[in-house]
Amino acid sequence: MNRQNKMTNVRYLTVTAMLSAIAFVLMLFDFPIAFLIPSFIQMDFSELPALIGSFAMGPACGVMVCLIKNVLHLTISSTGGVGELSNFILGAVFVAIAGNIYKHKKTKKSAVVSGLVAALVMGIVSVFSNYFVVYPVYYKAGMAEEAILQMYQAIAPSMKSVLQCLICFNLPFTIVKGLIAVVICMLIYKPLSPVLKGRLSEY
Repeated sequence: MNRQNKMTNVRYLTVTAMLSAIAFVLMLFDFPIAFLIPSFIQMDFSELPALIGSFAMGPACGVMVCLIKNVLHLTISSTGGVGELSNFILGAVFVAIAGNIYKHKKTKKSAVVSGLVAALVMGIVSVFSNYFVVYPVYYKAGMAEEAILQMYQAIAPSMKSVLQCLICFNLPFTIVKGLIAVVICMLIYKPLSPVLKGRLSEY
């Protein structure tokens, strides 16, 4: 391995570690939006560093940031790892799709389009991942399906099933969460890119 490759690998690891640390800190500042979605579902902006890493260093970097931040968060988890599992699944889908689309054409327009597509897909995946994976884990942990349904019904009494709740609440919530990360990323990515890459930005 020549010196240039070593420097590139060191930069990649350094940037990944730095973005993971920032993402972990952002996870600590999660907050509920109780009037829009049950309080056990928290809003946070920890996908932002992962999205930046995915654009700057490639989708694998973004996915690693999602993994590392959630592993770190397990040390203080209040959900027995269920929240971290959900966060990783959705975050990894989001940044992997955005990064893979963006790497084929590194322009601002491509970044916007890739972010929009990724946010939409993340929202759709949230319905399936919660219904088939995450919520069943909650059920087995002692949180009854009826209890979860009642939390949604406290906001919208017309809800008849958990699946309906996921479509009406989690789907738009997750899409909006992704879009917020995309908007912030578009505002700060250009000045950050040269620092992360160690050269002039491609966008």
